[in-house]
Amino acid sequence: MIEQHKSNRRVLTGVVVSSKNDKTIVVRVETLIQHPLYKKFIRRHKKFMAHDPANECGVGDMVRIIEHRPLSRRKRWHLVQITEKAV
Repeated sequence: MIEQHKSNRRVLTGVVVSSKNDKTIVVRVETLIQHPLYKKFIRRHKKFMAHDPANECGVGDMVRIIEHRPLSRRKRWHLVQITEKAV
């Protein structure tokens, strides 16, 4: 289910790797890229800090985040929804 937004802000899906900070989560987003010569798919990952206003996420949760205005020095993403809770 992809939600429609007013603007063309990016929406990413990833796994929460840290939720120790207050109202902040760190989300690891994996992407697959194809090697230009060998055509093998390589996993690349990047970590994003996102705003979690209710502190409802835990480590291991699958979440969807969206681009947002800067909230702090490194926080430019906002939690949209938790797609899957960790066991």
